Amino acid sequence: MENIRRQLDMFDHRLDNIDSIVTAVAERLMSQPITLNITCPHCGSNVEITIIGNYKPRK
Repeated sequence: MENIRRQLDMFDHRLDNIDSIVTAVAERLMSQPITLNITCPHCGSNVEITIIGNYKPRK
């Protein structure tokens, strides 16, 4: 039983680390515009999509 508890604690710690990393990446992306250039596979025309985030600092 102790082994399972220890493994669950390690898993919880890893999930917290992943959450922190994803949050940091999302905050960084939201502070600057992102541009995607996509080529249509059917007609070959280029499509540019720009996403502008609204950065809100964490409390």
